[in-house]
Amino acid sequence: MGLFGKKYAKQEYKVMAQAERAQGALQPEYHRATPECPHPERWHMYDSMTAEAEVLEFLYTLVTTIKPELVVETGSFLGVSTLWIAKALKQNGFGKIISCEYDPVVFTSAKEKLEASGLMEWIELRNESSLEMKIDGTIDLFFSDSDMPIREKEVERFLPQIRSTGIILIHDASSHLKTVRDAAFRMEENGWLSCVFLPTPRGLVIAQKREGRK
Repeated sequence: MGLFGKKYAKQEYKVMAQAERAQGALQPEYHRATPECPHPERWHMYDSMTAEAEVLEFLYTLVTTIKPELVVETGSFLGVSTLWIAKALKQNGFGKIISCEYDPVVFTSAKEKLEASGLMEWIELRNESSLEMKIDGTIDLFFSDSDMPIREKEVERFLPQIRSTGIILIHDASSHLKTVRDAAFRMEENGWLSCVFLPTPRGLVIAQKREGRK
């Protein structure tokens, strides 16, 4: 029998096992080179599904820079990015991150990690789909990092709740991972977002919605 009692484990479960064996050690990013990022090995990662280590540092700095009261993250995975954001909220002294993970096995692992962190005061973790999750209030920072085919739908779903001066981040938007990149281009062409495509190994879009800007 394979991991979690399955002969052929889901990719997420395989990466979970790899991350457990690595025990938090950083390794060179190994996603393929792209025209916009020809040297991915200059970046680092904890595992192949968690955002690059440098992107995690960017998340922390962004949160301490814009001082959000409400952060929404989709696709918690092992909760690493959730922790970096929560640490920044703690540094600010206020705010909350609501993060969702649909897979119950992955959710349980993330929950254990987050509960052991001492940062649950700043975190609300949910075992549900981003397309069903209900959020009260205005979102200051939205980090889209869930299943790639639904990123466009989840941004569209939460767009009315995102502050006009708020920030939208969409991970996995490299020219290699075309599903998310094409979705970001569509949302820009439709007039929903103004996007900047950061040339990281897996690609990161930083955007604001156009409606309501002054």
